[in-house]
Amino acid sequence: MKILLFGKGGQVGWELQRSLAPLGELVALSTDSRTLCGDFSNPEGIADTVRAVAPDIIVNAAAYTAVDKAENELDLCRTINATTPGVLAQEAKRNGSWLIHYSTDYVFDGSGDKPWLESDPTGPLSAYGKTKLEGEEAILGTGCKHLIFRTSWVYAARGGNFAKTMLRLAQERDCLSVIDDQIGAPTGADLLADVTAHSIRSALQRSDVSGLYHLVAGGETSWHGYASFVIDFARQAGLDIKVAPDAIQRVPTSAFPLPATRPKNSRLNTRKLQNAFGLDLPHWQSGVTRMLTEILEK
Repeated sequence: MKILLFGKGGQVGWELQRSLAPLGELVALSTDSRTLCGDFSNPEGIADTVRAVAPDIIVNAAAYTAVDKAENELDLCRTINATTPGVLAQEAKRNGSWLIHYSTDYVFDGSGDKPWLESDPTGPLSAYGKTKLEGEEAILGTGCKHLIFRTSWVYAARGGNFAKTMLRLAQERDCLSVIDDQIGAPTGADLLADVTAHSIRSALQRSDVSGLYHLVAGGETSWHGYASFVIDFARQAGLDIKVAPDAIQRVPTSAFPLPATRPKNSRLNTRKLQNAFGLDLPHWQSGVTRMLTEILEK
């Protein structure tokens, strides 16, 4: 079996190189790959790559994720998040390949307090969210065999992330202000990669699992709760933390105005995924603890 992976240099793509390797021959590309085109701003080049490799599985971990910058770069964002995934889907359909694609909680309007179902009405609030929804629709429109995983609050030990930022600030400042009215589940890139590999194995045996799924870690928290957990863990691990536990202030989203509107309710219901693939998703604290342990040991 041959697997073609796009976006190998990102957080999810890096973990996918590990989880997909045992499944078959892996061709992993990044934006600057030379022999084959991995640049999603070039849809024609991506189509040529798929035709040259003729993979059984296409995994797309490439995306435009600069949420605020996207408000002023809509055309580029749309090309990378919608147009090129649509081209991938067309090539997958032509070749009989499976297409694995990642989407986001930003396709919803963030209202209410119930975890979103895959069937709930969408209503993106930002350019990023709109283009990711367009990407989903483009894939669905081709009728190719697909697994689309919507996720949220993705982190990894490799590269920058919210936890690392909080750890740095907690060592520098006496007081921190962290948003407490956005709710979601911090989800590790390693969890996404492992579930992807498991799901691919199932999909190769059961084509009826083709569809759209929500994939996040278990439980929920606010950014404030996430920050507090991270800082408390680091303090107990012996890191020199300057900020006191009662000096991590709760503030609303409005305290940090940004170009792109964030959804306040990023809860995603994962029952469909768990039932379809026989999975039990771990609590978000489990993955964050593992990530923090790796970071603090360096």
